[in-house]
Amino acid sequence: MVRTRFAPSPTGYLHIGGLRTALYAYLFAKKHDGKFILRIEDTDQTREVEGAVDIIISALDKAGIHYDEGPIVGGEYGPYVQSQRKEIYLKYAQKLLDSGDAYCCFCTKERLAEMHEKGATKYDKSCLHLSKAEVQERIARGEPYVIRQNIPESGTSTYHDEVFGDVTVDFKDLEDNILIKSDGMPTYNFANVIDDHLMGITHCIRGVEYLMSTPKYNLLYDALGWERPVYIHLQPIMRDSQHKLSKRDGDAGFEDFLRKGFLPHAIVNYIALLGWNPKDNNEKMSMTELVEKFSIEGLQKSSSIFDEVKMRWLNSLYIKEMPAAQFHAAATPFYNEYYPNRNIDYAYLSELLQSRVETLSDIKDRAAFLDAFDNFDKELFVNKKWKTTIDMARDLIDDCIACTNADDLNTALDALAERKALKKGQVLWIYRIAVTGAAATPGGGAEMVRLFGKTEALRRLEAVKTMLG
Repeated sequence: MVRTRFAPSPTGYLHIGGLRTALYAYLFAKKHDGKFILRIEDTDQTREVEGAVDIIISALDKAGIHYDEGPIVGGEYGPYVQSQRKEIYLKYAQKLLDSGDAYCCFCTKERLAEMHEKGATKYDKSCLHLSKAEVQERIARGEPYVIRQNIPESGTSTYHDEVFGDVTVDFKDLEDNILIKSDGMPTYNFANVIDDHLMGITHCIRGVEYLMSTPKYNLLYDALGWERPVYIHLQPIMRDSQHKLSKRDGDAGFEDFLRKGFLPHAIVNYIALLGWNPKDNNEKMSMTELVEKFSIEGLQKSSSIFDEVKMRWLNSLYIKEMPAAQFHAAATPFYNEYYPNRNIDYAYLSELLQSRVETLSDIKDRAAFLDAFDNFDKELFVNKKWKTTIDMARDLIDDCIACTNADDLNTALDALAERKALKKGQVLWIYRIAVTGAAATPGGGAEMVRLFGKTEALRRLEAVKTMLG
């Protein structure tokens, strides 16, 4: 059975790049009727952010990426949090010590710093040559130490990656990794190998930054007599041709884009296309369709540039297709943030806005007319296209009030235009400005009266009559 995993560190938000890795691992597993596992790699306790695990789990749930095994849901290969598996790593580290594939290193930070100051690019293996008796004596004295991997000093390693093909690395370019830190906790380089094997991971999907260090992991698999997984390395998502998409440069987290009003699956749909080609022209796909179409053959060797404009376009397609009630429910938190406690029909406002926004945060600008009325500039009545003027508005305001009291507002406005020998557009422009005080609204005057209610519309028209004098 295919088993894939997503193994984030709990250092805060879920980066878009991490979400894409999780998505591809999920899609591949589901495409092959396999299992998708969530594992929390928290071996670096100094970088852990409180609540980060909950953030990650929540983000995956919102994205529709549901794991089969992991924290909370459990599974037969747990625990799924690395800090809870310390004794397991120490057991296998001892096996590597016994076989000579690892050794104890007592070098201080000062010695290592001095080495690098003198031009060393990697550890010099000095502690590899300590006798077994000396090692035991120094441990007995309580000297702090780490356990390092014993990388061959010569030769090469070649392995196959499903995206990049055969990859060859010279051992002389690799450093003796620290496997177990002085506090007894494993490093990522060690724990990921142990956990992937013990959890039965068949396909390892991760970032391309691990492409050249994978031979170190393969040495561990070989030393322990374990079968290597299938490797699938992914190119990064870029902000531009030179820079990775980064939190330092602005929004790069899944939750950031949710706050900006993107819909969860629109984000998922878009990032699925960043590094993967479905080999057809269809860009809008449900999760079911993504599972059906996903293939390793479609993964790209080149990096992808994140285009928020393109994601906005895709998001707008999802917004337009939402049932009205679903759109209103999604829009309500944004009304509460931008325009709370207005005496208007918010559900009707949603009807007006749904086809006019690309993201839910566009509501702020599209509904800005809600705050435009008080002290608006009467020059808004002047429109070159319709050849309207302030004097024309002054002449029509009483008629506008009368039309608002009519049984059928649109019919009354049509009749007003005919009676005054004006174009209908001239009357509608003046009426809408008088009701809203805004140059742009998501509907005409009749829609605005329905939104505000007749009583509020009449109050506004009377206020405009006073303003015009």
